[in-house]
Amino acid sequence: MSENTDLSPQEMGERFDLLATDAKEYAVFLVGLDGKLLCWNAGAERIFGFSSSEIIGQHFSRFFSAEDVFTGQPEHELQTALADGRAVGNCWQVHKDGARFWCQAIVTPLLDEHKQVRSFARVTHDLTESEAVQAQRRRADGLADANRSKEEFMALLSHELRSPLSPIVNALNILRQMRTDDPIIEQAGSIIDRQVGVMVRLVDDLLDISRITKGKLRLAKEQVDLRTVVNHAAETARPLLDARKHDFSVSLPTEPIWVSADPARMEQVVINLLNNAAKYTDPGGLIRVSISHEGAEAVIRVRDNGVGITPELLPHIFELFTQVDGSLGRSYGGLGIGLALASNLVEMHDGLLQASSSGLGTGCVFAIKLPILSDPPLVKAKTNLVPGLNPGRALHVLIVEDNVDSADTMSMLLRLYGHDVQLARNGESALKMASTARPDVVLLDIGLPGIDGYEVARRLRERPDFKDVTLCALTGYTPSESDRQRQQETGFDHYYVKPVELAKLLKLFETVGAGAS
Repeated sequence: MSENTDLSPQEMGERFDLLATDAKEYAVFLVGLDGKLLCWNAGAERIFGFSSSEIIGQHFSRFFSAEDVFTGQPEHELQTALADGRAVGNCWQVHKDGARFWCQAIVTPLLDEHKQVRSFARVTHDLTESEAVQAQRRRADGLADANRSKEEFMALLSHELRSPLSPIVNALNILRQMRTDDPIIEQAGSIIDRQVGVMVRLVDDLLDISRITKGKLRLAKEQVDLRTVVNHAAETARPLLDARKHDFSVSLPTEPIWVSADPARMEQVVINLLNNAAKYTDPGGLIRVSISHEGAEAVIRVRDNGVGITPELLPHIFELFTQVDGSLGRSYGGLGIGLALASNLVEMHDGLLQASSSGLGTGCVFAIKLPILSDPPLVKAKTNLVPGLNPGRALHVLIVEDNVDSADTMSMLLRLYGHDVQLARNGESALKMASTARPDVVLLDIGLPGIDGYEVARRLRERPDFKDVTLCALTGYTPSESDRQRQQETGFDHYYVKPVELAKLLKLFETVGAGAS
């Protein structure tokens, strides 16, 4: 509202009434020298929520928050208008119902014929739905949609990559059961096994780094002897190390070194470093892994005499999609996310992952530093059980899977172990088969056409004779916390991500068979 000193008080009042009546998108009201409201337009009623009868005569500080009133913001607004001829600013205001909204306020002093201030006109514009705010909201909605699309894509990618791996792994296990002595077949089987392992790790790494960036990865920490972690990791990585004919050794202290860690995740980190050392070291190279106690820290070191890292790349080695050399890295596969994932996992354990190298051709040293537990746990003597699987009695197994290759290879494999297997391609068929013959175990794919696996499980659990049947969910999607909860609610006993490890499945069958015998 602009000031016009040539107008009479009557003309000024008429001009204000005209503006106040027409400006329904703005809150326009007059404030006396004492700060009390003199008049109130329809726009003010719409924006602030008060009718004229409710608000006329009250102090305009009613529209400010208690904090702003305490700091003198209402009085400061009027003083600025007096001093500068106008006060303009954005501020928070309070609606009748107590809700805050962001607005622009313009306060202009109104003068009488003697050019003395007789009142103030205040114009308030609600910015909540302003163009800028709407644009910001659209951007936020766009980012939310993009994040949802990314999560859906990652889940779909996981499913689409894992599903074809299941029949490959099953077929490989079938070939191994045939006990052929042909060295070519054995060599081909080892190659398939290693490459499937690489594929599974790539999918896992992609999903893990996605969870970490969204803060959704959770650790299951416990008191862990790092020697056990390194031993398990070395055994897992050994096939790749042996295939490349590396000179590999593990050096461990004689006494336990206890840390608070998620053992599976720490093994994942060490395996990642060993796999990297194996890939980026020429065949027949030297690779060493060791643990040392250094002050208050435990340090795991992985050394190699491989290609090394340039000084320019070293500061960026733990960034996403960084590789030592594009052509070299691509020849061995990889997406450049393994080290970023490893570094993040170590940091989640309150530790630090460091890399050192004197340059190309000089090898690398990766050091994992973790805080040692000040009070080591009391360790009870454990009985070492010799690993092995007792087939036990033959079980009746119902496989519900719409992927023909996955279902056929899994049924062939289980039959080789002496189990009676039935196949169903969808939920309806599974429910009919279950009515005629009660299985001991149901391997149930979640993503079935028509009735999904969750609904099939729920209906099976409703049957009195299915209370003790072991229901296993099979999925190509990595389960979220909500998936786990839904699994429990629908009655699943176990949840397996494809490709299912045969040893885990046979161990389950051994347990079920022993309990039912």
